[in-house]
Parts: sequence; C-alpha cells; structure tokens
Amino acid sequence: MIDPRGDTHLYLQISAILRARIVDELRPGSPVPSEAEIQREFGVARTTARRAIGVLRTEGLVHTIQGRGTFVGPQKGPAQDVSRRPYYRRIAHDLIERITAGELAPRRPIPGELALLQQYGVARETVRRAMALLRTQGWIYTIPQRGSYVCPKESWPMGAEGPN
Repeated sequence: MIDPRGDTHLYLQISAILRARIVDELRPGSPVPSEAEIQREFGVARTTARRAIGVLRTEGLVHTIQGRGTFVGPQKGPAQDVSRRPYYRRIAHDLIERITAGELAPRRPIPGELALLQQYGVARETVRRAMALLRTQGWIYTIPQRGSYVCPKESWPMGAEGPN
C-alpha cells in the first residue's frame, strides 16, 4: 500500500508496487494496468499514474503502444532499431557495450558528465537520463562528490543485455 505522508513521492511508490507485480506475476507482453485503473486502485491523480508508468518505461520494463495500452517488456519490431531510440538510451547502450566489452572495468570510473556531454554533443539532462537508466538497471553506481563507477560484474542485470 502507498503512504501519502511518507518521504517518497507517490508515483515512485506506485512504480515500485507495479515493478514487483511485473517481476512476480506478469509475463512479457502482458498488459499493465491503465492510468485510469491505477487512479482507481491507488486513489491518485492521472498525472501521478502517468509518472509511475513513465518510470517503468524509462527502466525498460514496459512499453506503450498508442491507442492499445502499456505492456510488459521491451517493444518488439522496428522500434528496437538503435537509430530510433531516444538519445539517452543510445548513450546508455553505448556505455553498456563498452562495459560488457571490458573497456570500462568493474569498480572503475565511467566517463564523467562533462566528457559525455562533449562526446555526444547533447544536453546535460540527456546525459543525466542515460546515467539514471544505467543506475536503475544495475550497470553503474554513483558515489557523491566522486563520480559514477561500473558495478561489479556479479551485480550486472541478468543476461547483461542492456536497454532496448
């Protein structure tokens, strides 16, 4: 159950509940509750429900097909083409490839925000979204005031496939 007076945003609490359901109960391709269903179940505003689904989408746990709904797992077909991914996902994908190839070693720093900004020629927020995705998926960890580091290999996501 969610705690409206807790120290965590409601949308993050709801996304955690939905994440657990996805892992424990739902198969790839299964529908995820709609925004309206989330509103009714948790008694929250539509924007809160939308943000909760957005977190799961950013993590790559669900995909949305306009007019049909949101489903467990990555989208199949042409949307998986790297050139059609949001740019932050391309950056994350590139870094994952460098990690799995051994170019970026476990417990060693990854390129800093400024270096990535210059390398990809993108906005700071784009790099930060890529880093957040890598952190959420278990590829990197961040030490405040020091930087971000590659997680130990045993902590990498199962299958070590990376974002789609």
